[in-house]
Amino acid sequence: MLLNNSHADEAAFLDTPGSKQEKLPGESSSTELTPLTSDRPSSSREAKTNGCHITPFATRVNKFTQQYVLNSDNAASMPSKREAETTEDELIRRIQPSQRCSLQVQRSQPEPGCRFMYDRMEDRFNYLEDRIRKSATLFSASGLCGEPADATLASEEKMFAVGMVTCDGEGRLNEKSILLQGSAEHSRGERVRLDLKDLDHFSLFPGQVVGIEGHNPSGHCFVASKLIDLIPVSVGAQLPSAKKQAVDNGSHHQNSDAGTLSRALSSVIAAGPYTTTDNLLFEPLQELLAYACRKQPQLLILMGPFIDSDHPVMKKGTVDQTFHDIFYFEVLRKIQDFTQYLGNTVCVILIPSIRDAHHDFVFPQPAFDLNLPEDITHQISSLANPSFFSSNQIHFGCCTVDILKQISGEEISHKPPNGKPGDRIGGLATHILKQQSYYPLYPPAAGVPLNFSLAKEALEISLTPDVLLLPSDLAPFVKVLSLGEGRDDQKQFICLNPGRLAKGIGGGTFVELYYNEDTSRTNASIIRI
Repeated sequence: MLLNNSHADEAAFLDTPGSKQEKLPGESSSTELTPLTSDRPSSSREAKTNGCHITPFATRVNKFTQQYVLNSDNAASMPSKREAETTEDELIRRIQPSQRCSLQVQRSQPEPGCRFMYDRMEDRFNYLEDRIRKSATLFSASGLCGEPADATLASEEKMFAVGMVTCDGEGRLNEKSILLQGSAEHSRGERVRLDLKDLDHFSLFPGQVVGIEGHNPSGHCFVASKLIDLIPVSVGAQLPSAKKQAVDNGSHHQNSDAGTLSRALSSVIAAGPYTTTDNLLFEPLQELLAYACRKQPQLLILMGPFIDSDHPVMKKGTVDQTFHDIFYFEVLRKIQDFTQYLGNTVCVILIPSIRDAHHDFVFPQPAFDLNLPEDITHQISSLANPSFFSSNQIHFGCCTVDILKQISGEEISHKPPNGKPGDRIGGLATHILKQQSYYPLYPPAAGVPLNFSLAKEALEISLTPDVLLLPSDLAPFVKVLSLGEGRDDQKQFICLNPGRLAKGIGGGTFVELYYNEDTSRTNASIIRI
């Protein structure tokens, strides 16, 4: 059953696993999913309290239930409950083929086959020094602040300094242990203690590069009066040059008219694991592909892990096939059949995870080497982790490392006594773009194989994407966030965490996104599989 190579015909996509299961006698109603609502999705803490009521994937009754909708007023194109109950034959007759989307890859580094595990102390120093020095240059060029000074020197005069937030020990950051490490150019790489008592609010984590205004009367403690955590964008910042102009070899016509293409795109976005913990049948993946067959999105984005190294069967070592064989037969072949079923109207993007047992354990992580037949390479692409790409002139940034959860465990924040409670998840997501790095945390969290010799360009975010994909173990969400709020150059973007497609022995969530010109006319839904 693990590696059954026999494949049904194309109609098999619409006959999903467990589709004929009946509700068990006396089954508790607590297994029903969260109804459609415009409020926040349920938190992971609530999910844990109901963990004992998880319905096994094959025996669940409610399928593809909308758990949360973004901009529900614009959801005219979203599937209705009646549509979901329509028979498959009617759906096939009604759905018209969609126009193929364009696809350009601006940044996907490192390349497959790259050398890693060759980190030197010099690489680590250069990576940190470049982050601080580049940020200081951007602060200076913005004209909003003065020239960066040495924060370690005693002075009663107000000065402006740029440095990296660090902790004075191995414990967790707190208000008494915050240090500011300057660059070798401005302060010889020395550190000084920060006093933040005069600040109404702040949000800091180790590795964060900030600009601080204040004075250092004693030479041992820098008293801050103003803190800036948004690194200015370079005036001449442009998108990285696309290395793959039109992944579709036959889309010269499409790209030549790129200026006239509308910024509209239908997509389905999911993150692994793609199979439940009690087997390796990959039933959630099969059901997701069946859903995509019915909806026919232009773009299907699948983020790892695909072959999860944390799966109980993988940990036991009882699998009698190689991890590469499992990936090929149970994942890649299903995706190939899916693309053949829909024809040229769909593009599929695969992005690896450091939890993928069959792939390089390094971050940044190269793309999968798929070795696909030539007639299908224009439909299925693999990008590095992290990566930056565009589809129909809509820019996507993606990182499959759970940076949100890792920053949330290290962050220290302070809010005004009478201030309104803020959006913490949104604040964590904006840290990524404020720092212009997919992984601004330093030192890296346990289990993250950060390679500093590969990280300099691969982790850099040169421009704010329209859609930022950050899969996480935290509660799934879709949010419209602002960067540089209150400024003339304020930029809005969509940040989403699709959740995990499989959670334990049950099903998880994914996101269906309809991007239309800008965030105000875009709608998205979190769907419980």
